[in-house]
Amino acid sequence: MKRRIVLAGLVLAPLAACGSAPQERLGTDGLPLPKLYRIRAEDASAIEFRMLDGMNSLRQAAGQPALTFNAQLNAAAATHSRDMSVQNRPWHFGSDGSSPLDRAKRVGFTGKILGENISETYETETETLAAWMGEADTRAVILDPEATMVGFSWFQEPEGKIWWTLVTGR
Repeated sequence: MKRRIVLAGLVLAPLAACGSAPQERLGTDGLPLPKLYRIRAEDASAIEFRMLDGMNSLRQAAGQPALTFNAQLNAAAATHSRDMSVQNRPWHFGSDGSSPLDRAKRVGFTGKILGENISETYETETETLAAWMGEADTRAVILDPEATMVGFSWFQEPEGKIWWTLVTGR
């Protein structure tokens, strides 16, 4: 009986490999190529609230108060995400030289801007949040104890690259 089990195992083992998942494609740097994360219009609310819930969970764990969305900060973030795409570079200044403070004022925000996180990626919003939490300066923006409001938005290019912007204020 044991012999039959061993023989069956030897015969079936090579067949098990036939059904394995395809190998990840690797870039010239040896790292896996990004997988396309296509954002559909109907996914927008879910994406926004996954980010807000994620940030607030992290803030709660750090003993900080929860953030709420601010429509004006969302508008400022959306404008900057699209502008970074036009410039084809992730940075905190607009193509017109505007700063996060300037962009918030333009949309009528009268509070205080505390910080801005940006990203150029193919990653999801939760992967982007994790990457921001992995760096001291961007983590500080998310966990800022003075922050009470947040704006969050993105722009996705036709080929899939996503430009994320998060702005905090009070």
